[in-house]
Amino acid sequence: MSEGCTHDCSSCGQSCSERKEQFDFSAKLNAASKVKKVIAVASGKGGVGKSFVTSTLAAAAAKRGLRTAILDADITGPSIPKAFGISGGTLASEQGILPGISAGGVRVISLNMLVEKPEDPVVWRGPVIAGTVRQFWTEVFWDDIDIMFVDMPPGTGDVPLTVFQSLPIDGVVVVCSPQELVGMIVEKSVRMAEMMDKKVVGLVENMSYFVCPDCGKKHEIYGKSQVEALAAKHGVPVACRLPINADYASAVDRGAVESLDCPELKPLVDAIL
Repeated sequence: MSEGCTHDCSSCGQSCSERKEQFDFSAKLNAASKVKKVIAVASGKGGVGKSFVTSTLAAAAAKRGLRTAILDADITGPSIPKAFGISGGTLASEQGILPGISAGGVRVISLNMLVEKPEDPVVWRGPVIAGTVRQFWTEVFWDDIDIMFVDMPPGTGDVPLTVFQSLPIDGVVVVCSPQELVGMIVEKSVRMAEMMDKKVVGLVENMSYFVCPDCGKKHEIYGKSQVEALAAKHGVPVACRLPINADYASAVDRGAVESLDCPELKPLVDAIL
């Protein structure tokens, strides 16, 4: 035990040999809500299309008749409302904050729905950001949800740790791209999930290839795919490859992600649901 110990293990990053009690960091869900399954969508770095994967998985679940929700935990880079064409703020009720609802019925909460100007940056320290994520779970009236997807921020810092410790995560989807460096970084996310005793249900390699519109040949622009080897190494049951597709990007920009059909993700959707 280090000198000056306050015995508050929740604020300490050291491994203390004298620590005996187990601390429960879980947050209580909004009392008027029920969420049956929670899937976290994570990545080792930004820019790999994690929010796109989150959105398409949620849209696919809703199309199968499930009551679906997205908790946008990427506080400093929230993009989920735009993908679903949800604009404007939120309302309050006796049960709690009301989430936005997409055209396809997906319930969404994101910081962009709570600030006056969505284009303004969020200049907050880690503990404040992590606290906001917990509030999304405890203070939003989700109603009765079959499956919730949590769009995580990139990396393995405060917010991913808060999500893994505070929310009842049933599985993790890890998103990557083909470059060797990204493959190394995304492995950190896989290992973090393992350390937190959370099951990785699938790996998604985004921007994996480009299909030539003239000859139909696949071109691996960013290098040879590594997703199947990485999945085998860690015993991950599902590995999906998403192509570079301008139609996907255009639909997200228009707020029409629910109009997309991504057959490449069907094995992962089947495994999750």
